[in-house]
Amino acid sequence: MRIENSFIPVEGVGETTERRLWRSGVTTWETFDPGVGVRGLGATTADRIESFIAEALTRLDDGDAAYFDRAFPSGERWRLYEDFRSETCFFDIETTGLDEHRDRVTTVSFHRDGETTTLVAGEDLTAEAVAAQFRDASLLATFNGARFDVPFLETALDVQVDTPHLDLMYPAKRIGLSGGLKPIEKQLGIERDRPDISGRDAVRLWREYERGDDEALDTLVSYNREDAENLRALADVVCESLHETVFVDGRTEE
Repeated sequence: MRIENSFIPVEGVGETTERRLWRSGVTTWETFDPGVGVRGLGATTADRIESFIAEALTRLDDGDAAYFDRAFPSGERWRLYEDFRSETCFFDIETTGLDEHRDRVTTVSFHRDGETTTLVAGEDLTAEAVAAQFRDASLLATFNGARFDVPFLETALDVQVDTPHLDLMYPAKRIGLSGGLKPIEKQLGIERDRPDISGRDAVRLWREYERGDDEALDTLVSYNREDAENLRALADVVCESLHETVFVDGRTEE
């Protein structure tokens, strides 16, 4: 589903009215006609839709993901993904614990457009390096990042993360996928090259690296990189499934 299929950012257009528009054949902005007869769509709302489309077309041409991040309800942020897929930065962090005020970020992996970069504490993991990875991204994607990865980075590294953010944990729940990232990957058949390790293992590997075991760091980095890379596969599955249930089914249900 693309942004151009969406009317829900408009004041007065909820899910029901949006589905009525789709069922009337108004499935994209370019097919909207203010004179179209849609039950529950008054002249004022039609005018608002016209104004939104005029603004949104310009914003989309400019690649202004932040505009749509503000315009869409938070639960519908997944609709940005298809338009900004190639500019999405998937990222995941590893830490020495769960408290961003006391614990440290050890590694951060970023996956974008088929390339993966990992920053390591004590080597190249700095606020400036993290900001550089986010700078050209239109959209960030994580799993549970709204509650963990983003606040941890902001507090532990004193970096501000203001790029539009899609936390895949929430749209995954909408299609019945609950629990942690690894169980969800298994449900979807997303494979890993290495055996799964726990968060506790990640802390242990970092401690072993601090004691001089470089192989422990290699294992930790490999694990962290797979986390970031598999987010791409998860985003594809989740957003395609929501496309089917929200847009495709929404055009035909009565």
